[in-house]
Amino acid sequence: MSAFFAGARPGRQVVVGGTTYELPILYFRDDMFAAFHTADLRAVRAALPSDRLHPLRLPGGRALAAVVAFNYVETTIGPYGEVGVVVPAVHGRPPPVGLLPGLMESRYPGFGNVVLHLPVTTRVARDGGRGQWGYTKFLADMRFEITPEHQQCELGEGGGHILTLRVPRRGLVRRDAKPLVTYSVKDGRLLRTSIPQRGTCRDAVRPSGSFLRLGSHPVADSIRALGLSERPFLTRHYLERAAILPEGEVVEEGVRALDGFHGGEQEGELTVAYLGAP
Repeated sequence: MSAFFAGARPGRQVVVGGTTYELPILYFRDDMFAAFHTADLRAVRAALPSDRLHPLRLPGGRALAAVVAFNYVETTIGPYGEVGVVVPAVHGRPPPVGLLPGLMESRYPGFGNVVLHLPVTTRVARDGGRGQWGYTKFLADMRFEITPEHQQCELGEGGGHILTLRVPRRGLVRRDAKPLVTYSVKDGRLLRTSIPQRGTCRDAVRPSGSFLRLGSHPVADSIRALGLSERPFLTRHYLERAAILPEGEVVEEGVRALDGFHGGEQEGELTVAYLGAP
């Protein structure tokens, strides 16, 4: 992986919220897993900050939404947890019906993931994410459970349960060298951030044993309003992964606000349990 990070340092010093860090942020090692659900197309469209962002559409008039969990073990801003609620979409011309994210990434340069919620466990991650990219970050508690059979994250804030995500550790193995692209809003501007990554992942179609359970927190209510399918149609987890988070670029001016939930100022609690490992 060392060649992957070549040229990333020295970077640019940035001060946000009294904390100094260096851009780009480097992610050397993490546990990452995700579940992709179908969602109500109207609800998803209403959640997007621009009419030029077009959600992916499936046959039957459904859209896509995903919940992605990251246990960042080693980074240049320290270890922390993060959970993303994202909508795969294309900025620009509407995509045809039925193309899944893997095809969109290569054929549509405007493809990316609109970040609706992005709770994290540390203040430096929250302040840096909101200040630099406008990411919808807030402080939360996370408990990760990593076993040979599954990966799980329980997310909560202020004593309330937001969600529990479980993804089985099986599926087709493949290398992934495509960037992870996000869309966020900062000061009325739509930012597109292309995050180079390298890793090996496993994709499983409609796997048994995967679930997303939503709590009674306001963030859970907003996720529930997207009309997610009861079961995911695709799950993904990484056997190993590294990434580089650079600055974003402005792709549209005067978009709607996407500020998300703010929460409190108490640092989140991160618990990671590796169970049954050799």
